[in-house]
Amino acid sequence: MPDSHRAMGVSEQGLKAFLAAREFLLTHRDDYEAAYRDFRWPQLNEFNWALDYFDTYARDNRRPALWIVDDAGTEVKLSFAEISQRSNQVANFFREQGVCRGDRILVQLSNHFAMWEIMLAATKLGAVIVPAATLLTVNDLRDRLERGRARLIVTQLSLAEKFSSLTGDYIRVVVGGEEKGWLPYSRTYDESLTFTPTGKTHANDPLMLYFTSGTTALPKLVLHTHQSYPLGHLATMYWIGIRTDDIHFNISTPGWAKHAWSSFFAPWNAGATIFVHNYDRFKAARTLDLVARGGVTTMCAPPTVWRLFILENLSSFAVNLRELASAGEPLNPEVIERVRAAWNITVRDGFGQTENVLLLGNFPGQMVKPGAVGRPSPGHDILLLDADGNESDDGEITVRCDPRPPSLMSGYLNDPERTQTSFAGGYYRTGDVAHRDGEGYFTYVGRADDVFKSSDYRLSPFELESALIELDCVAEAAVVPSADPIRWHVPKAFITLKPGFQPTPETAREIFKFVRARLAPYKRIRRIEFSELPKTISGKIRRVQLRTMESTPRQERRLDEYWEEDFSDV
Repeated sequence: MPDSHRAMGVSEQGLKAFLAAREFLLTHRDDYEAAYRDFRWPQLNEFNWALDYFDTYARDNRRPALWIVDDAGTEVKLSFAEISQRSNQVANFFREQGVCRGDRILVQLSNHFAMWEIMLAATKLGAVIVPAATLLTVNDLRDRLERGRARLIVTQLSLAEKFSSLTGDYIRVVVGGEEKGWLPYSRTYDESLTFTPTGKTHANDPLMLYFTSGTTALPKLVLHTHQSYPLGHLATMYWIGIRTDDIHFNISTPGWAKHAWSSFFAPWNAGATIFVHNYDRFKAARTLDLVARGGVTTMCAPPTVWRLFILENLSSFAVNLRELASAGEPLNPEVIERVRAAWNITVRDGFGQTENVLLLGNFPGQMVKPGAVGRPSPGHDILLLDADGNESDDGEITVRCDPRPPSLMSGYLNDPERTQTSFAGGYYRTGDVAHRDGEGYFTYVGRADDVFKSSDYRLSPFELESALIELDCVAEAAVVPSADPIRWHVPKAFITLKPGFQPTPETAREIFKFVRARLAPYKRIRRIEFSELPKTISGKIRRVQLRTMESTPRQERRLDEYWEEDFSDV
């Protein structure tokens, strides 16, 4: 590395260690056993992913780094060299406004190229990024500004009005136009193309502050460092199977951890091109057409999107795909089979959280068991702990922290008690429950508070939902315990039907007949209600809301609700 770059605060030792870990995983792309056995996390002291790795990789690199296509057909392509220089300009602009190392920047943008420039710029500055989804309400934003203690706000012109009632001493920057009281993002183009850091970045310095989706309570504040996500997502890169020459498409919106996972760190860790479809309203056919025309080779999407994809004639799209992945919630086996039948590619499931990276996964070239979320990712020693804290084949997904992987969050901000509980006894506990079979494959069961008992049998909502999704009429399903005076609880399914099917008694009868033939008697769904499923703004089903609705015994029925005893012939 030239002396000029060492003088600017770049850590040559950190870069060398990161590249060695990256090269090991890329080299062992198709050998999971060796990758898991021999991979070791590098011990980083000083490290700044944007300065040390990205800028080094981007120097004189004219390959496309970012390719965004919108529904109007407008395209933006930026090379690695261009986006490196653009992030320098943005970092210089932020510094001129008074942003210093450790200051927090709240960013609320859609899939606009400024999102990637700002992520890199903030990393170079040593500022802390607070991602905010575009669907957040004013109250959500107030909470993030107050508890997140942001100094700078960046948003797009169409969303600036949301901040009009939020008072505070914030620097405000608007993307895509001009607004009174806001600095236009276009001014970043007047800045120097070179950036000089103020000093070294320590690997454990804060980098990202995520507010979790808050399905059961106020969002927790998850703090990540300059190594936990940038280094940790080497595991995510390995799981998806991204290579340097790939065009990678992750269907996600900024503001959520999965966007940083697979629309930022994992593909650029591999040196691949990030492909983005920026849309106002998701349309499966339109997205699939762009996937085919853009030559996308690797793709990751949440289960909700895969369920919409299989409503289309997948075989009619001439895709160039090599690897497919899914994360966010477990993917039903029926969906996997439909995709395989059309494209001869297996969608590989994976498990991780905002608090960490890809912990469990089905990896390229390895056997995929239907319904299983796979095996531990390289660098993670995963076990299951039962209610008494003993190792078991059924229990809470837990990461052994001796030594502690650098891929885990540093903790919950301003909540030492919750942090201590999560990391007690030399383990990190995820709060998710799984089963491990004799070959070491994990099958996701659900959140610890989703599993419930009916007539003293423990039932997994995911298992029952997976059965329901096999029906041609079912688009989505969520199973929760419904209070019953005899059995304590019985399984009830809230079901969203596919287009063309009606919520009639005949439809309910066919569903009850199917589950009677498909499931053991103690697992059978006893009640059905046809409705749209309530979801968080990150797209996860709000099962807590459905459980609350069903917490009290009742005899009256809601509209489009049916009970098994309504039908004598099932």
